Amino acid sequence: MKIVSIVPLLVDRYLFVRVETDSGIIGYGESGTWGFLEASAQAIETFKRYLIGRNPLQIEHHWQYLYRWTHFRGAAIMGALSAIDIALWDIAGKHFDVPCCQLLGGKCRDRLRTYCHVLSETKEELLQGCVEAKEKGFTAIGHLTPFVDAPREIPLFETHACKMGDAIDTVRQYREAVGTDVDLCIEIHRQLTPAEAIVLARGIEPYHPLFYEDPTLPDNLDAMQEIATKIHVPIATGERIHTIHEFEMLLSRGAVQYVRPDVCLCGGLTHAKKIAALAEARYVQVVPHNPLGPISTAACAQLAACIPNFALLEYPSLDWRTQGGFKEATGDQPLKAGERPKSEKDIVKQPLLVEDGFLVVSDRPGIGVELREDIGERCPYRPREVRTRLHIDGSVVDQ
Repeated sequence: MKIVSIVPLLVDRYLFVRVETDSGIIGYGESGTWGFLEASAQAIETFKRYLIGRNPLQIEHHWQYLYRWTHFRGAAIMGALSAIDIALWDIAGKHFDVPCCQLLGGKCRDRLRTYCHVLSETKEELLQGCVEAKEKGFTAIGHLTPFVDAPREIPLFETHACKMGDAIDTVRQYREAVGTDVDLCIEIHRQLTPAEAIVLARGIEPYHPLFYEDPTLPDNLDAMQEIATKIHVPIATGERIHTIHEFEMLLSRGAVQYVRPDVCLCGGLTHAKKIAALAEARYVQVVPHNPLGPISTAACAQLAACIPNFALLEYPSLDWRTQGGFKEATGDQPLKAGERPKSEKDIVKQPLLVEDGFLVVSDRPGIGVELREDIGERCPYRPREVRTRLHIDGSVVDQ
């Protein structure tokens, strides 16, 4: 069996890859470099020059070859390599007629506890979203910011006392809205200095968040370690980290209690499984970063199914607020001009099933989902604007 075609597919706000073999087996992957998808697509075109004509089942060898053949790495390249790696595992699963998790050691579980996204630009809508998520059966809520995702066009300014006080009170309201039947995954989006992160973590500790995600920028691992040593709320981080080497340095510092490898960025299933093993050795649990498309969800599900230290899966369903993630949307009506996909069925043929807040691990061969043939016409590419938020003084802030 040989690879005969590799096609990057820019769809809506996603980058997928389609890898075809001379036996007719097709594998699908996804890149997690969401801010630089065009660059990642070009890296796929570069990798294609090596991969065409190769045996797709030599996954580890191809991974090492593509990663080490030149001296340059980074997010766009790792996203491309991850997408290809996932597609090769998809091909391998289909070739052997088993789900990828079977090739990675077999299932440790049949269902995966998920957390849904609750997003809004007002606190009232965020609180309502928490209540709705609980009513739909989710036992965890994530992407839950204590600062509210205000429009980036609005300049930022708050005093320290106001910023910390409002954020702490917001987390209190989240907890009161759902009680203790739902875990809160508090998302900071790297917005705080280490000093601010310590103050906020101590303030929200009485409300028992499951984890405190990305409290500061991830570039300096020692800064994350400093925060971890001074708070009693578990830190979750890792979505911007590209390699097992960076994860090892993060873990060795005791700077993380829940690692968040992005299967579509950290090297695909090949290296996500290795990262999970590094975390397992330190009794650290894995919460795969998964804010992307259905291919990412499917790949994350295969990883989560086969590792012993899986904790929770981010579930970015396109339709949970209207369908609860429990019903299949029809996916038959064409999208109107300017519309984004309404459900997973606008993108893949058979979405994965979520019941009572748990994703059912698919037994279909490969990663378990396939892109629709009309995906390009149905969901045209939507490039992201280069836009970020500014402080009232004109300087750049992180949000």
